[in-house]
Amino acid sequence: MSALGLTAMSNIRRYTAVATAFIVVFGTLYSVVNNTYLDTSDPLITAIPHHLHETDYFASKKNPLNVYFTKRLWAWTTGTFLFHYLTSPRPTRWPLRLTQYVLATSTWLTWTSWFFGPPVFDRLTIYTGGECVLHLPSGAGVPVPAKLCYTKTAVSPETHPALFPALLLLPEGSWTGIPQLRRGHDVSGHIFLLTLSTLFLADQLRWSFATMPGSRAWSRAHQFAVAFTGVVCIVSLFAIYTTSVYFHTPFEKFTGYVLGLAAFASTQLPYILTGGNLDVGPEVPIRFKKDSKKDA
Repeated sequence: MSALGLTAMSNIRRYTAVATAFIVVFGTLYSVVNNTYLDTSDPLITAIPHHLHETDYFASKKNPLNVYFTKRLWAWTTGTFLFHYLTSPRPTRWPLRLTQYVLATSTWLTWTSWFFGPPVFDRLTIYTGGECVLHLPSGAGVPVPAKLCYTKTAVSPETHPALFPALLLLPEGSWTGIPQLRRGHDVSGHIFLLTLSTLFLADQLRWSFATMPGSRAWSRAHQFAVAFTGVVCIVSLFAIYTTSVYFHTPFEKFTGYVLGLAAFASTQLPYILTGGNLDVGPEVPIRFKKDSKKDA
């Protein structure tokens, strides 16, 4: 590979950042011009199917990309990272990379799952005017205490009778529902996580291309790992596009992207603090012996 091509591949995370930004902007503009997005924080419409679910395949939340990939994204990210890391040439298996993964995972959990109680996203929704709402089978919404949303507690007239006004017309038979946060500022968690995951995996690819010139330092397993990581990144970029076109308001997608960038930036702290240098230019900082079989 030429020095120009080597430098280009080493800058893959920069190109990925530009690609994610372009896709979010393009998809958001398209959604506004063509009225394709669903305001997921509006309690009057969020409980019903997307208005384009019958004509646009990816407007349905039940599409395979959303169900099996996006909603399980960190499992895909973790598996891809481990495959890539464990097959990497030995000199590039730095503990720093594991630290970056721990930081990325911690950031994901902090914003989406737990932060000394409710996650940051849930707190932000409540602080910006959100409320916890239980949607009845009829589509009507009943406000309930926010802690039920934080804990994702199943609610029914039998388990929480005090929450249901006497004059409220309830459906016959037994049923339960899990309340959800509505209104407020609902940051696009999908855009946030897809941005973080894509940039993190692209950053891992940079370690592989820093071992060049040539792929002699790559084992066959690592060649497959690099290819698989690239495929996961491409699928993630497409998922960013479908989310940008069909879900969340423009500002919610913008904040999701900015916070995703900030989360990725946090994974660079160990790299910066240790003075690491992976910039590939005329002199490649990571070099291998000519007998790559010993290091592969």
